[in-house]
Amino acid sequence: MTDTRRRVKVYTLNEDRQWDDRGTGHVSSGYVERLKGMSLLVRAESDGSLLLESKINPNTAYQKQQDTLIVWSEAENYDLALSFQEKAGCDEIWEKICQVQGKDPSVDITQDLVDESEEERFDDMSSPGLELPSCELNRLEEIAELVASSLPSPLRREKLALALENEGYIKKLLELFHVCEDLENIEGLHHLYEIIKGIFLLNRTALFEVMFSEECIMDVIGCLEYDPALSQPRKHREFLTKTAKFKEVIPISDPELKQKIHQTYRVQYIQDMVLPTPSVFEENMLSTLHSFIFFNKVEIVGMLQEDEKFLTDLFAQLTDEATDEEKRQELVNFLKEFCAFSQTLQPQNRDAFFKTLSNMGILPALEVILGMDDTQVRSAATDIFSYLVEYNPSMVREFVMQEAQQNDDDILLINLIIEHMICDTDPELGGAVQLMGLLRTLVDPENMLATANKTEKTEFLGFFYKHCMHVLTAPLLANTTEDKPSKDDFQTAQLLALVLELLTFCVEHHTYHIKNYIINKDILRRVLVLMASKHAFLALCALRFKRKIIGLKDEFYNRYIMKSFLFEPVVKAFLNNGSRYNLMNSAIIEMFEFIRVEDIKSLTAHVIENYWKALEDVDYVQTFKGLKLRFEQQRERQDNPKLDSMRSILRNHRYRRDARTLEDEEEMWFNTDEDDMEDGEAVVSPSDKTKNDDDIMDPISKFMERKKLKESEEKEVLLKTNLSGRQSPSFKLSLSSGTKTNLTSQSPAANLPGSPGSPGSPGSPGSPGSVPKNTSQTAAITTKGGLVGLVDYPDDDEDDDEDEDKEDTLPLSKKAKFES
Repeated sequence: MTDTRRRVKVYTLNEDRQWDDRGTGHVSSGYVERLKGMSLLVRAESDGSLLLESKINPNTAYQKQQDTLIVWSEAENYDLALSFQEKAGCDEIWEKICQVQGKDPSVDITQDLVDESEEERFDDMSSPGLELPSCELNRLEEIAELVASSLPSPLRREKLALALENEGYIKKLLELFHVCEDLENIEGLHHLYEIIKGIFLLNRTALFEVMFSEECIMDVIGCLEYDPALSQPRKHREFLTKTAKFKEVIPISDPELKQKIHQTYRVQYIQDMVLPTPSVFEENMLSTLHSFIFFNKVEIVGMLQEDEKFLTDLFAQLTDEATDEEKRQELVNFLKEFCAFSQTLQPQNRDAFFKTLSNMGILPALEVILGMDDTQVRSAATDIFSYLVEYNPSMVREFVMQEAQQNDDDILLINLIIEHMICDTDPELGGAVQLMGLLRTLVDPENMLATANKTEKTEFLGFFYKHCMHVLTAPLLANTTEDKPSKDDFQTAQLLALVLELLTFCVEHHTYHIKNYIINKDILRRVLVLMASKHAFLALCALRFKRKIIGLKDEFYNRYIMKSFLFEPVVKAFLNNGSRYNLMNSAIIEMFEFIRVEDIKSLTAHVIENYWKALEDVDYVQTFKGLKLRFEQQRERQDNPKLDSMRSILRNHRYRRDARTLEDEEEMWFNTDEDDMEDGEAVVSPSDKTKNDDDIMDPISKFMERKKLKESEEKEVLLKTNLSGRQSPSFKLSLSSGTKTNLTSQSPAANLPGSPGSPGSPGSPGSPGSVPKNTSQTAAITTKGGLVGLVDYPDDDEDDDEDEDKEDTLPLSKKAKFES
């Protein structure tokens, strides 16, 4: 579409009473079948999609503001606005709305905002309009009472506004203001204050345009100086004309732009300083004033942005070495205010704004400014830089990487930022905190772009660790050359805490870049020197840094920690803290508890081998005893790999019987005579196969000690059987290295309860009778047809001693008895 008359922006009012831009398009009106009525339609100029479809409701109050705005409410908390590019288009749509609602297009509001009682409505409608008293000194009190009585009723407010607008009444009131001031008529001035304040609360754009015109605005401010609640009038006009000076750092040639800037400043001053703080009931009555200021700011930014000569001159003077310091300060302050204005813009407009500044060379200009000695100029430049980083960190990163190819590290923009953070003279380090936040945004991989050809993360982090990280860590390295921090004052501690916060962020997000830097520069050892600081917050920052490293469970880090004995400062701080129950105590214990729970073997062994004597008396938590137990279990597994293998089988349930094996064994059990079962023998279901790790260690270790004795006994039994001329048994008993017992069977008799190799035999190696006193259950592994199964057998605690004696007294012939 090429018709600019109907070109509009669609706005909605958010919860913060700010207008959100919903897009630009072209508006039309027409009958919509779905809505069953005439409607306003806005289609996006980019793709023709529907931005707005709103039925013109006969009862909706539409307001026309500033000749190019139409505002209305769709629901209780949903306000809409159409901002037209041209007045003619606004007038056309306004006529359509008024036509549907049966209103005269000359009005600026089509409906009452709030329903009134029928009696009030009848009374008001019976009179065609509101007749204002003549504008004379002796009738000011009457006028003030009329305005005050009209405010509660929307319909009366509407009639009052129309009367004020049509009769040019405001200008007559302002003429009376001059008369009252000349006569020092304080009572009349107090009445004028109430009248003008009431006119503001009418919330009418048409009245604001009269009041904020060049010829009227200062008189309006003058009326608002005479608040009856104050003993002395305020001096707002004196401030605006004498104290507040308008400086054109770059001459503005457009008179309309200059007038708009003056007007916006004064209206903003009225809103912030002159008008009393509105009550809860009056707050919404000033919504049109908010909108007036908002749209004025949008216009100002747009007009400045389009003036290429103005922006070119601005950046040329900023970077010109011949520009004196005072002039440069004014230029920077203007640019800062210009950027602050842009924050009121909607995202699309803000994108265009910052793109324009970038094309004009704002980043090289900031680099020049930040290298200057003037603190105020640098502070303003930092604020501008923060706007740029928040808007587009990738643009800033790209610039600093390009300049690194031409400049030394010392004058890189990002290094200037780090130096300003380090050298902040504010005792509370307010500027340093702001700059640290900006650096964090710049090094955050989450907002870095990745394309098919290049990865911003790889390129920028490589650049940052090569050219900038040494500048960031310089104060840390300078302050940790000894066993204690060389400077431990509050400001230094605060600065180092900021540096550590950023380094901790890097540990979490930068993987190998920060890992190489920490290990090669021995950063962790230097950081842990700060555990000796008298400032608890700094010591905790150092501890948090180490905890973040340990939390990664990276063996490269772990070997570095063990090689340099970097638990020593932590253990010292823990012991020095004593039994005090504070954050330091809890944080250190939590770190060791993490090592125990996560079973980080290398660190567990290192801590116990080197620091157990210092920690063994800590018994108010079980953390350190738990670490010792982990260490002992770990060493036992290393000393006896067979146990470790068995333990892993039991823990992981790797061997399970299939359904056929279960069926066969179930059938064998039912076919077995009860007489074949030994007294006190436990029959356990095949599914009961799990064991606790700690429960299993004792029986296994004692069983292994008796293994050789059992082997010799069973060899003797086999030998006697062969010598007696009986047939050799049809199975072979062997002890494999992977399991405690392995019974390989060729006949069903091998698994019957009466056979020596069966799970129920008292003399078999896996039977309950061979279990030591302090175990609750043991296990036997049976093999049948190539399928391995695991079964656990709980024993009877009361019969432990008896069973142990029985095993010792069983004759060898009993053990050698086989089913043939």
